[in-house]
Amino acid sequence: MAKGDNGIAADQLRSFVERIERLEEEKAALSADVKEVYAELKSAGFDAKIVRQVIRLRKMDRAEFQEQEALLDIYMTALGMEGGGSD
Repeated sequence: MAKGDNGIAADQLRSFVERIERLEEEKAALSADVKEVYAELKSAGFDAKIVRQVIRLRKMDRAEFQEQEALLDIYMTALGMEGGGSD
């Protein structure tokens, strides 16, 4: 590895930076693709906000989902919002 005047392995550093730049470009492209799918979803009559919530919930394991569902019911009941949970 070529070291610069200050002892830094310039080639290795350049390689890392270039990899990060490529990954950032790929991430931006994927983000644009996801945005496009949400636009299609919305134009098909679906509520994008609810679908985002469904996707978030699908990422949870069953125990975590049940715990959040129970807490939601408890909080809603405490606020006098019965019937708004998943009964």
